[in-house]
Amino acid sequence: MNGTFLWGLGRRKTAVARVRLRSGAGGFVVNEKPMHAFFTILEQQKRALAPLVATGNSEGYDVWCTVSGGGPAGQADAVCLGLARALKRLNPGYDGVLRDQGLLTRDSRMKERKKYGRRGARRGFQFSKR
Repeated sequence: MNGTFLWGLGRRKTAVARVRLRSGAGGFVVNEKPMHAFFTILEQQKRALAPLVATGNSEGYDVWCTVSGGGPAGQADAVCLGLARALKRLNPGYDGVLRDQGLLTRDSRMKERKKYGRRGARRGFQFSKR
């Protein structure tokens, strides 16, 4: 794996993250910014780092992410899934550890589409008797 990247794709709501993983000093870059500058909320930082912490590889790999769409929380979850998939590809033995913590499960909840004759997905127009 020296010099080559392992790829992982993660999705959550409308966010898509392409994650590259390579052995290194432990750098974490998201959209050409340090991870702490991109995800300013501590919970989002923890969520993005969760697969590395679960497998005990916090310092052994450099991570580059390209994220688009969605909001910060969805983007952090997309990075988490992409990183977990890349680590699983690196070492299939990590599958059990990552799956036990729910890091390899795609959260399939999406926004419901708007229906015709309604104001939103479910909300109808206000009824007026007169």
